[in-house]
Amino acid sequence: MKNSVLALIDCNNFFVSCERLFRPGLEGKPVVVLSSNDGCVISRSNEAKKLGVPMGAPVFKHRQLFKDHGIIQFSANFELYGDISERITTLLTSITPHIEVYSVDESFLDLSELEISDYTAWGKMVRTSVLKNIGVPVSIGIATSKTLTKLGADRAKKESELQGVLDLTASPSQQTDLYLARTPVNDIWGVGWKLTPKLRAEGVHTALDLRQFSAKRASQLMGVHGRQLVAELNGITCHPLEKFHKPQVMIMRGRQFGADTGEAHIIESAIASLTARAAVALRREQQLARSATVILATNRHKPGYRRLSKSVTFLTPTASAGTICSGLVQAVGEIINPHEQYHKADVILHDLIPISSLQTDVFGQVSSSGRDREEALLKAVDALNVKFGKGHLFYAAERLSDAWRPRYHLGSPRYTSSWAELPVAHIK
Repeated sequence: MKNSVLALIDCNNFFVSCERLFRPGLEGKPVVVLSSNDGCVISRSNEAKKLGVPMGAPVFKHRQLFKDHGIIQFSANFELYGDISERITTLLTSITPHIEVYSVDESFLDLSELEISDYTAWGKMVRTSVLKNIGVPVSIGIATSKTLTKLGADRAKKESELQGVLDLTASPSQQTDLYLARTPVNDIWGVGWKLTPKLRAEGVHTALDLRQFSAKRASQLMGVHGRQLVAELNGITCHPLEKFHKPQVMIMRGRQFGADTGEAHIIESAIASLTARAAVALRREQQLARSATVILATNRHKPGYRRLSKSVTFLTPTASAGTICSGLVQAVGEIINPHEQYHKADVILHDLIPISSLQTDVFGQVSSSGRDREEALLKAVDALNVKFGKGHLFYAAERLSDAWRPRYHLGSPRYTSSWAELPVAHIK
């Protein structure tokens, strides 16, 4: 496979950077963003990292640390983060349409068709453009494989002398080896906590060790994935840019409750809301679900942890939140114990098929005309919610109770997506 030149644009401490956009006074101060119910740390500023705040740190275990060092906390504001992410993607797409949005804060770009004589200078230009137009600092890795671009962006983020950009296509082999030697094997993209002990047992402790590792032995240890890892670290492209969105094989939405509960109407409201969100994503994917599963779990940090699940199958594949919710609420009624306190709920839509694949059956149980009416209704609902705002139209069951909703006591305004929460400028 012919190698391309790829770049990874990786936003630095993305959630924290979004919070700082409208509060410049937070620059230089330790800041963390917390998960649902303000339970654990999901984003840290560099200052918070230096104070020893680990990723995923439970807040209740570090309250004294936060207090002693004046660490500023924010509840996650995903609506804000998603909007800023879309703006960055729009800017990057204006540079090249050959882009793969890998996550909310990372995008791969194919630079092969661009006339670039100096990739480092190009990277610094892009970095300046994103910072000037969006306000978010980024790190950029440039290489001939995705794994090397990830490694390059990571080194560019950690080594200040690189000024946020590392081009591994032009680096002499000895210089590239130096960066690989500085990268622990567990920091390599595609090497998780399960693979790390296996590799260390083979004497592989850094990215350089893995680059020089026998491809045959890597394949024996990790299958095709291992052989590809070695190849990618040697600059050989095994994972080309995914220019087209792959349909999801399942769609899942879940939430921890704001307070543990065993009340049926509160749990029903949670299931209805999660189902509605999953169904919107399903329709966006132009797919239908044959099956759905609901999962209820008690608090795993308390005695008697239990996890219950129940699946339903639909005679006619559907993308209707009402149809799916009706089945899941009935399923919940069969497994719920009113004497237990539930902490979390998940809704999973699976066994998905494209809308275009729906076929009638010989017994006439799948009605094409009924399906057409349902599709027209759902399109109208989605269009109205786009025009007038998310959640403008909703199912009544979604409003049975708000007691299940996660707590966001430290949330910031939705500065860019809510008219009522737009920032106000005062002119003196």
